Amino acid sequence: MRRSLVAIASLLAASSLLAACTPDRAQIEPSNPAVTAATAEQGEVVAPDSAAVYQQDASWSRCGELECATLQVPVDWSDPNGPTTDLVINRHAATDAGARIGSLLINPGGPGGSGLDLTASFVAMAGEQVLASYDIIGFDPRGVGESTPLACGDAADIDAYYLTDLFLDSEQAIEQARQATADFAERCRDLSGPLVENVDTSSAARDMDVIRAVVGDDELHYLGYSYGTQLGATYAELFPERIGRMVLDGAVDFTLPVEEQAEGQAAGFEGALMNFIDWCLAEQETCPLDDDREAARQQVEDIALHARDEGYPTPDGTTVNGNLMVYGMVVTMYDEASWIYLEAGIDEVMERGTADIFNQLAGFYLDKDPTTGEYLSNGQWAFTAIGCLDGGDTEPYTVETLKEFKAAMEGASPTFGWWFASSVGCDGWPWTSREPVTALDAADGAAPILVIGTTHDPATPYAWAESLSEQLASSTLLTYEGEGHTAYGRSNQCILEAVDGYLVDGEMPVSGKRC
Repeated sequence: MRRSLVAIASLLAASSLLAACTPDRAQIEPSNPAVTAATAEQGEVVAPDSAAVYQQDASWSRCGELECATLQVPVDWSDPNGPTTDLVINRHAATDAGARIGSLLINPGGPGGSGLDLTASFVAMAGEQVLASYDIIGFDPRGVGESTPLACGDAADIDAYYLTDLFLDSEQAIEQARQATADFAERCRDLSGPLVENVDTSSAARDMDVIRAVVGDDELHYLGYSYGTQLGATYAELFPERIGRMVLDGAVDFTLPVEEQAEGQAAGFEGALMNFIDWCLAEQETCPLDDDREAARQQVEDIALHARDEGYPTPDGTTVNGNLMVYGMVVTMYDEASWIYLEAGIDEVMERGTADIFNQLAGFYLDKDPTTGEYLSNGQWAFTAIGCLDGGDTEPYTVETLKEFKAAMEGASPTFGWWFASSVGCDGWPWTSREPVTALDAADGAAPILVIGTTHDPATPYAWAESLSEQLASSTLLTYEGEGHTAYGRSNQCILEAVDGYLVDGEMPVSGKRC
């Protein structure tokens, strides 16, 4: 659930601001170590919101144009006063101290996206009144980026697991894929310790409550994009009485079965592709595709399948296979401003038989330098660890069930369905969340929440925003009628004004408002 290429480019630029961020990483000590030790010996249970980490202070230091600090949170929230892990946050102070409401915590999605990287770009595009009224606080969730990061191997290990094209046409091939997932998870455990078993969304939501307390807010004001909506809704379920002003943009209906979520995304990207084709044929004189809409779609599918079956060369010697090709294609569909790159990549393949552009685009998606082959962040494997913990126990795939799944995916997406069914997902991942949130009943008591859906969002289909809003009894749905993933900061003035009016003045948009 990545953001657009425009957003990615701004995040890469913003990352230079973090280079000077060297916050204090000292461990937080329990407020009364003697009492904590005594209660542990007696077997008494410490409530999570009574954990010693709630008593820590943030030690802020300059990091470029922002301020940074490192907090401590429990590795395992079932042991709130046990070993801790680093949680790095940054801050852009409210520009008008007299108008300040509090802190606005932001999350870019993923899972595995860096909130530290988001802060500078968010400040550049947010409404002036929002910046005047809130300290903007970004954070790298547990296991991600500058916070104690998950490690799962070197670039070769990561490539072997994520970029190998699989042909799951036999029980033996499925078992090998399942074992590869189990082996990958075990390597993550060897390199990262017990943290890999505790990067679930509920644990991250509890970390957010620590941030809220440490920065001195009685309520959590929050804006989350994409997966960040799951994180926000989970917080609302765990802490409904602590909700301030919450915006969930690009909503994820995480209560759906994993297979239904995949089907929704497959249909979403197929729809985005067809909208791209319509744009290319109607508006681009240089469009390399066939004038017939379905024939043009078939050309794109043929390119992806050729990459899977034979591969495309690049000038630097890299072979673009099926996985790299699809990553390179779909990353352009997160924002219609990026369609020009999809057109250029298709043109290169059709004219020269090479795929240098798609290789570079895949690098953007994977946060990987296509020249050196090194990964620039750990977002890819953090995505897997978080998603598999949240996904719960899954039934092992068989040839028959995978065949049924593939048929469903190809029905949703004739172009990319095969790709959505080309892995065993979390089958073989050995751990699940200790505190899964599968319904939002307790969140009924939360303060009003604003949910935003984009009608042609490929990554988080509009139906998910409708569904999440229905499940959050206190929510109002705001609709952006347009293309791309998420709305606030990349759509239009109507969305900007509606969100800013809610965050600054507490005025919820009228029910059913469309922009």
